[in-house]
Amino acid sequence: MEHREYFNRRLHSLLGVVPIGLFVVQHLVVNHFAVYGEESFNKAANFMASLPFVIALEVFVIYLPILFHAVLGVYIALWVPSYNNKSYGFFRNWMYTLQRITGIITLIFIAWHVWQTRVQVALGAELDYALMENILTQPFFFWFYIISIIAVVFHLANGLWSFCVHWGIAQSPRSQKIVTYLSVIVFFVVSYIGIRTIIQFGIGA
Repeated sequence: MEHREYFNRRLHSLLGVVPIGLFVVQHLVVNHFAVYGEESFNKAANFMASLPFVIALEVFVIYLPILFHAVLGVYIALWVPSYNNKSYGFFRNWMYTLQRITGIITLIFIAWHVWQTRVQVALGAELDYALMENILTQPFFFWFYIISIIAVVFHLANGLWSFCVHWGIAQSPRSQKIVTYLSVIVFFVVSYIGIRTIIQFGIGA
């Protein structure tokens, strides 16, 4: 049982960074082309949509890993005891709690975002600047996306710390502190990219 839980944790952290984490960063960077204007965003979106085997890539590199990560995350959160009060102390356990909360927010956001974009495209809508502008000029969705992007990026950045610990990259207190600083940098940089994009769509430059 312990070996199985150990394997589940390592697999969960691996999927959170590769491929999901890489996809999140890539997705936000592509969307950030919106700050350079409608034409720049549409070109970037069309380029991604025209990649070879794009449907297979989305299913096997994005959707299935996210689904598996989410299901495994719920299992770990609910049935695997892992509150390490003595091992990590107050700060790290707060990070653990926030990781679970942001995981739930992330799951809700991804489901809704897929509905508003991919599903609508399948129903005949055009995935372009105008589609996102129509969504994000609505105050509710503007703030929903802002809060969700912050939650998603926090979940990724803090998950990077867990990945380094579970995979033996950061074992000493010093190395874990370095990874903590790295995670903070990732959080602020990637959050800025995502929020700046939402502001562009929602209220313009």
